[in-house]
Amino acid sequence: MLLTDELLLDYKRCRRRAFLDTYKDSSQQDSEQDFLLKLLDDSRNYKKAVITTANYKRPSYPWRDWEAGAKATWELMQQGTERIAGAVLLTQIKGGVTLLSTPDLLEIQPGQSNFGDWIYVPTNIKLGKRPKQEYKILSAFCSQILRAIQGVWPTTAWLILRRPNPYAVNLETSVPLMQELVLECIDTLLQRQEPEVFISRQKCSLCHWYSSCYAIAQQEQHISLLPGVTPRRYQDLQALGVTTVESLAASTISTLEPALEPEVALNLVTQAKSTVYKQALLTPKPPDGKTNSECEQGNSPSLIVHTNNLPTAPIELYFDIEAQPDLNLDYLLGVLVVDKLNHTENFHCLLAEHPDDEVLIWKQFLALVWLYPEAPIFHFSEYEAETVKRLGSVYKTPQLHLETLLSRFVDVHKQVMNTVKLPVESYSLKHLARWLGFEWRDAEMNGSHTVCLYDQWLDTGNRSCLDIIQRYNEDDCRATYKLKDWLGKFLISNK
Repeated sequence: MLLTDELLLDYKRCRRRAFLDTYKDSSQQDSEQDFLLKLLDDSRNYKKAVITTANYKRPSYPWRDWEAGAKATWELMQQGTERIAGAVLLTQIKGGVTLLSTPDLLEIQPGQSNFGDWIYVPTNIKLGKRPKQEYKILSAFCSQILRAIQGVWPTTAWLILRRPNPYAVNLETSVPLMQELVLECIDTLLQRQEPEVFISRQKCSLCHWYSSCYAIAQQEQHISLLPGVTPRRYQDLQALGVTTVESLAASTISTLEPALEPEVALNLVTQAKSTVYKQALLTPKPPDGKTNSECEQGNSPSLIVHTNNLPTAPIELYFDIEAQPDLNLDYLLGVLVVDKLNHTENFHCLLAEHPDDEVLIWKQFLALVWLYPEAPIFHFSEYEAETVKRLGSVYKTPQLHLETLLSRFVDVHKQVMNTVKLPVESYSLKHLARWLGFEWRDAEMNGSHTVCLYDQWLDTGNRSCLDIIQRYNEDDCRATYKLKDWLGKFLISNK
């Protein structure tokens, strides 16, 4: 059995993915998404840019001939090569398992090893800005294999991230975690017991097994499809014998309380009821002074939050942004102006065709929203408000004007989360609006696609890329309008 650093990383992120990659037919995988391809390309380019600044040698070997690569790497290490890029490190452990690591760089340091009075320390280059635990575990994995080859542990392992200084991995704390994970991974793969499906949308969305796993989850009506059921909460529910949406809907708060906080339990039960009954329910909240047993059914009228913080006005604005994070650029500020008195809806697309035009569309946005000084500005998620703060700071908007503007912002997503439970698998705008019957003109489009399309526009000048982005942004604004309109009516009708 060959355990690679890539396979170990997959196992750390998702046991099922590592199993499927090892034993299932790759023809059943989804095709790689454009956004994933972009991330992989960005990662390769970043590594290349970092490595080319160093004086290095690279082992020469046939593609994926790991034994030849390991031999070529060993020869460079024996020669005392200062820096080795694309190294291949192999070692065998008991049970016939071979460990493989391919660090981005090996760098020589003074010390005593099998090679002489020098040792090597590994460096991995990652596109992220934060030293995630999975990065540290891979560094520890590489360090253990390096120890087997050179006869001594490296003094440290380095991570080069998108931040000013390299990060030194603490091997003393990371190695035990890595060793435990390696043993667990080997045991899972050798036993050939397929791990259970668990859908975690944010983590699963870019996986090439997503469609396969999602189909199984839907067929089983797996409880992980219920919003709020995290892997940890699923373990807690399993321990209580609650493994289906129906059994969760029938649970009482006192039954769940040993494992879950009362408010969490109440929300999960209400969410399960909404899903089982296929209807919208008001979000319950235990009132002050009530004991958990008094509110254990989770559907008493006295527990309902009736507060409606959704303003209404003759003119309302609906705001959505498209951004290119790699450029720290917000290139499209879309505003839908809904005039209820005149029964008109006008969409304004403020687009920066070039990154330098961001300041221009910011000024256009300010001019537009101040045409309607009394109009509330509805948006979906915190991003719009945070972006307005950023743009105001970057382009020196007077603080008083900025505060007045932000006081008009209303986060529709937050309003939904605080007031209702809906029979949906996710509280994303796509799921919520589609539950209400709204459809995007480009059904497969999402925010990740817009990032790729804007890059294509900058590279090729193909205006069809901008047309698709503008259409998607307008649909997001209109979906937010439909959701806000429905929520306002629902809350009023349930007072």
